[in-house]
Amino acid sequence: MSSPELDALTQALARLPGLGPRSARRAVLHLIKKRETALRPLLAALATVADRLSVCSTCGNVDTRDPCGVCSDPRRDAKLLCVVEEVSDLWALDRSRLFPGRFHVLGGRLSALEGVRPEDLAIDSLVARISAGGIDEVVLAMNATLEGQTTAHYLADRLERLPVRLTQLAHGLPVGGELDYLDEGTLAQALRARRPVS
Repeated sequence: MSSPELDALTQALARLPGLGPRSARRAVLHLIKKRETALRPLLAALATVADRLSVCSTCGNVDTRDPCGVCSDPRRDAKLLCVVEEVSDLWALDRSRLFPGRFHVLGGRLSALEGVRPEDLAIDSLVARISAGGIDEVVLAMNATLEGQTTAHYLADRLERLPVRLTQLAHGLPVGGELDYLDEGTLAQALRARRPVS
């Protein structure tokens, strides 16, 4: 049996993605055991982020400053813009260090079932950002889901008359993937996107 405060902490941690009740209990026990080296620094970091957290007014990223670190980085190519569904997608692409440009977060994807319409997403601000000029290429980096591809098609229609080159992430076979273990959708996309052997 533990105190109501420790139970509340365990329940709060269990609500985080990837943590269930068991993992949350282990995390709480670790924090208790390492109070000075783990618990106090975690509390300080959470308090700092809670006080400074903001959404970037340029791209929609979440950071402790506005504009965010990505938008204010002078080494980024301002002529390249990658459009993503969520902040987690931006962070994943940025972590790879393969895209040298800037980003735009839509804040979701179009979904008739969930009632998400174009006006619910940051599409108008994307159009305004591109219309202002200075962007040569827009990469549509939507997830390979039905909703993601619907969103990509909608964006392509909205952006086709603007003077930018539109590209989309490739879909298909993952590196190291074995055909026997891939789903039919991935195989179909790989076959449709086949290219000549050079």
